Amino acid sequence: MPAHRLAVVAFDRISAFHLTVPGLVFAQGERFGAEFDIQVCACEPGPLHTDAGFAIVVEHGLEAIATAQTVVVPSWCSPREAPPAALLEALCDAHTRGARIVGLCLGAYVLAAAGLLDGRRATTHWAYAQDFAQRFPKVEVDANVLYVDEGDLLTSAGTVAGIDCCLHLLRQTHGMEITNSVARRLVTAPHRQGGQAQFIEQPLPATAGDARLGELLAWVRRHLDQPHSLDSLAARALMSRRSFTRHFRQLTGTTVGDWLLSERLALSQRLLECGKHSIETIAQMSGFGAAVSLRHHFGRAFGVSPNAWRQTFRGE
Repeated sequence: MPAHRLAVVAFDRISAFHLTVPGLVFAQGERFGAEFDIQVCACEPGPLHTDAGFAIVVEHGLEAIATAQTVVVPSWCSPREAPPAALLEALCDAHTRGARIVGLCLGAYVLAAAGLLDGRRATTHWAYAQDFAQRFPKVEVDANVLYVDEGDLLTSAGTVAGIDCCLHLLRQTHGMEITNSVARRLVTAPHRQGGQAQFIEQPLPATAGDARLGELLAWVRRHLDQPHSLDSLAARALMSRRSFTRHFRQLTGTTVGDWLLSERLALSQRLLECGKHSIETIAQMSGFGAAVSLRHHFGRAFGVSPNAWRQTFRGE
């Protein structure tokens, strides 16, 4: 079987890590029988600076994209910086002739700027997902997954998720056995469970806009182990149910039930990361009552179990 032609797009101020991910995965694949013709290409001539304090010299221009079967855009220098028109045109031409186009992390911005993701699912780094969705409203953004495979278009979540996406590509082109061997060589899982939702920070909502409700929400956060309801909180705030509901949504942007669930999940995350309590105790402390309820809601929100979360963030 002829070597799979792969073009990796480099650019000035590129992340050195992102640039090496495709080469790392697919070059390791060659150790176990996969064949790749990897060419790094760029719009700009001359040395390109990286974020790691060194420069690289790229031998190929965008003509490498014209013959590639797979084109990888490993992130992008800034969401606020428009990609060059020549790059966007080269990606569109490659896609039209049947090449697979991959955007790792912020590389999704480049694919979206080319119009390739309109009407399609995509992902990017969770910290930029909201900005991405606002800037490209025709794209269906899923910020919870590690990568999205739309067949001819692939996008990955942030940073290390690029490895997951490239392993997925390797699995499709050369099968599970080679991919498992590469994953072992890289000391990583061939397929990670869960998604990037488990890494999204869960900030506490701002409460400065309403003194009375702000004090109430601060009190609830200190007493999440207790039962709370819309009626009980409205009574504590000395408001009618209707007035409380309206003020609560104005302040938090959500419902009482959803806010309580978010706060309880955030507390359970912190307890799993920092404490040594049992899962049953954490369920009681965070207001879920029983471990089965905590596991249910935790799995739905983050795609992993509480025990898996603890192992990930405590290095157990």
